[in-house]
Amino acid sequence: MNLARKIWHRGIDMLPTTGFHFDRPLVLLQSDDWGRAGLRDHEGLKQLRSAGIMLGERPYDFYTLETAEDLAALRAMLRRHRDSGGRHPCIEMNFVVANLDSARMNGDAAGPIQLLPLAEGLPAGWARPNLIEGYREGIAGGVFRPALHGTTHFCRAAVERNVVIEGKRGKLLRSLWQAGTPYIHWRMPWIGYEYWDPEQPDDERFLTRESQYDLIGQAVGWFAKLFSSLPQSACAPGYRANDDTHRAWAQHGVRVAQSGPGVPFPPHFGRHDMLHLTRTVEFEPATDAAFSLEKCLRQAERCFEVGIPVIVSVHSINFHSTVEDFRSRTLRLLDEFLSAIESKHTNVLYVHDEDVRELAFKGRCSAPHENVILNVTRKNFVRARTPQSEA
Repeated sequence: MNLARKIWHRGIDMLPTTGFHFDRPLVLLQSDDWGRAGLRDHEGLKQLRSAGIMLGERPYDFYTLETAEDLAALRAMLRRHRDSGGRHPCIEMNFVVANLDSARMNGDAAGPIQLLPLAEGLPAGWARPNLIEGYREGIAGGVFRPALHGTTHFCRAAVERNVVIEGKRGKLLRSLWQAGTPYIHWRMPWIGYEYWDPEQPDDERFLTRESQYDLIGQAVGWFAKLFSSLPQSACAPGYRANDDTHRAWAQHGVRVAQSGPGVPFPPHFGRHDMLHLTRTVEFEPATDAAFSLEKCLRQAERCFEVGIPVIVSVHSINFHSTVEDFRSRTLRLLDEFLSAIESKHTNVLYVHDEDVRELAFKGRCSAPHENVILNVTRKNFVRARTPQSEA
């Protein structure tokens, strides 16, 4: 990004923006990394330990991939809850729509990255029976809603640059790939995120507008092949998105941009007619050693007090059970969280991203047993630049 463009964008960020506030409590669930392959299984764990990679230092060492059973347990818990309009909670699942295709790469570390769309199955050696059917069953039942994360979670250019290096980086990547594991991000932050290469100069870390457009176009195509629909909401891997990302999303039909936890901004429209939603409650019992249900409920109450939605961030690892059972504790705590809100706020509404956009436009949205109508107030606020949007 050249200097003039950077200065212009910083000026835009400091202008007053109109945010939307609501007179009824709204709750959304947003979740990243669905469909993304990690540690394959217990055999993959043994293989990596045999290669000298001692896993277990952090929870993300045991990030795997959800199973049909994980999805069924999540569906069952969500269906136990209803809001004042009769709706179940609906979790917005941000999908990574492809994984490394180890069979096509044939062990050629020097070649380009080869990807296998999730719609065509999982890489060689992976077994997740009825996984795609599990996604679709939750979508049909109204408790899952697919959204776009990306084609890969990592920056392809960064991985291709590092895998050919004779040294620790290349060796680590090759060892992981041989065990069917694409990467473990905390051990190798130099792989970056899909639209963001961390080892480039500060003002060149985001990929070019043209590159992002092509990547997002490919992701949208594979998403449509998987779900027979186009994504309406998106969250960039690592929350690394800039105006070029938003422009490309909008050009491909995405209408809602999700941002990671930080300053609890109200929902607001930005450039490209894009509604921006910022997560307000971090619900990550699998990865947060200091997780507190009481803290999450206090954060939710503060949102209700000022009339902004409770947007819960809960990554897919929290529902995994193949190598470590993160699922049981998360479901119990999330069940208690939703029950506590329903008990205290009998007029609570469970909504998804597109509902909030409809409410912002019309002041109402459709629900199974009532046409939900509420008062929407517009207030100005100053949107400060956040770290994940830095160029």
